[in-house]
Amino acid sequence: MKLRDLSDLAFRNLREAVLRNSLTTLGVAVGVASLVAMLSLGVGLQQLATSRLARSGLFDSIFVTPKTNLRGPGAGPPATRTPDAKARLLDADARAEISRMPNVVEVYPQIRFFTEVRYDGKPYATMVAGMPESSKVSGAFDGMQGHFFSSANADEAILQAEFAKELNPQTSSLIGKDLILRYAERQSLGAQGGDAAGSGGFSVVPKEKHFVIIGVVETEPASGFGGFGNGRLLIPLTIAETLRAAQVNDLRDILRGSSSDKPSYSSLTVRVKSPSLVEATEAKLKDLGFSAFSLLDISKTLRGFFKVLDILLVIFSSVALAVATLGIVNTLVMAVLERRREIGVLKALGAADRDVKQLFFVEAAVMGLVGGIVGTVIGWLIGRTIAFGTNVYLHSQNLSSVDISSVPWWLVLLSILFAVGVSLAAGLYPASRAARLDPVQALRYE
Repeated sequence: MKLRDLSDLAFRNLREAVLRNSLTTLGVAVGVASLVAMLSLGVGLQQLATSRLARSGLFDSIFVTPKTNLRGPGAGPPATRTPDAKARLLDADARAEISRMPNVVEVYPQIRFFTEVRYDGKPYATMVAGMPESSKVSGAFDGMQGHFFSSANADEAILQAEFAKELNPQTSSLIGKDLILRYAERQSLGAQGGDAAGSGGFSVVPKEKHFVIIGVVETEPASGFGGFGNGRLLIPLTIAETLRAAQVNDLRDILRGSSSDKPSYSSLTVRVKSPSLVEATEAKLKDLGFSAFSLLDISKTLRGFFKVLDILLVIFSSVALAVATLGIVNTLVMAVLERRREIGVLKALGAADRDVKQLFFVEAAVMGLVGGIVGTVIGWLIGRTIAFGTNVYLHSQNLSSVDISSVPWWLVLLSILFAVGVSLAAGLYPASRAARLDPVQALRYE
């Protein structure tokens, strides 16, 4: 039997029982819709997490600490640590050397210090954090009140929302106001005579600096990976470095007898041109005598989590498709019983068993194809509806909108092919049953 004749006959049979076949196709569409809707949420959440991490610069960042840093990852308990002959001090010279490494685009320290600010004549204790210029595009400042620093040397400050509410519950009224930052400036003393010969020290001098509040941000941009405290008052990193505010590692340097006038750092963040260059650069940093780690392993764990999530979503959403498969089997079995005489005529006219099987396979494939297309559209609409409802809720909470649903082209193609494949599998038994009919008994039917 020719393919055209087979197709015409199959479509004619589908039109004759249009209501039953439409309901069966709708069952396939519902199953595919649940599959597409759930997977679109899984894909959307994965893309959201990946894009946020990529924009934050964490995927192309390496966190460097001195091997003598007690906070270094994997250092073990103090009693088990042994000195490393290759360990180096993480100071200004080391920072400059790292900056000259190939593929390195930025090297900046983690500057955080606990201090006091005065606003409207009242003192407030807070944590100050220096923010690099590159953090502007990290996504952490999206939807903030006000604006980002006008320049790297601007005497401007951005407040974290919770701290801003302590200053004034009406946070928007803070923008444009002045505050005074009180901090302890470190001033190196040179080597002392007597018992202190050969050892360095520093004095702490109280200082004040005026800043203009230019923004309020809901998130905590300075509490990211590698940070040693949540920054509630954010200032440009360049300004934070010029303050030379005393930090925890200053006391550590004194205990170690460091006499260098150059600043040392508890950690440095090294950004490279591409995430693909992180592993090689990390190895070079370790060869230089520093501890280095990145988020590559964590990102692999994150991808593994989303793969497991996608598998679970497929399993749960396939339940509806399994029910639809039973509907196709039931529809085609009923078609075999109702069309026994037609099948007998076809066989009497010379149709082979293969032709009869193909006829039922075409009918099953058409129901799967139509159901897959309709279901994909419905699943996309469900995903967009869920995303819209989520954003309405986020807006009511004064939060920025997110896109948690995504239907890429491969999901559309896979869903339609899956629907057709399941429908063909459901047509195996009815097609085999129709092909086994004895034409003589079929013609005597009714």
